[in-house]
Amino acid sequence: MAKVHELKIRPEYMHDVCAGTKPFEVRKDDRGYLTGDYLILREYVQQGASGNYTGREVKVAVTYILRDSCYVRPGYVVMGIRKVGEK
Repeated sequence: MAKVHELKIRPEYMHDVCAGTKPFEVRKDDRGYLTGDYLILREYVQQGASGNYTGREVKVAVTYILRDSCYVRPGYVVMGIRKVGEK
């Protein structure tokens, strides 16, 4: 069954995901991500020791998972993503 993961994303990466120029996401592999899961990427601006959400968010589907230790640092995952509603 697909899971929905809510995650912070920096503004420059949010822009690239929304523009379609960043069709992947690199994350710590601490949530058991699987193909078919969804990510709610919520734009977050870090300000010193704290930060704030901007209110912008995008929902993406996880279309591919790469955990190969030859290419990805152990404990991390590269996910192919697609904005929901795009073909």
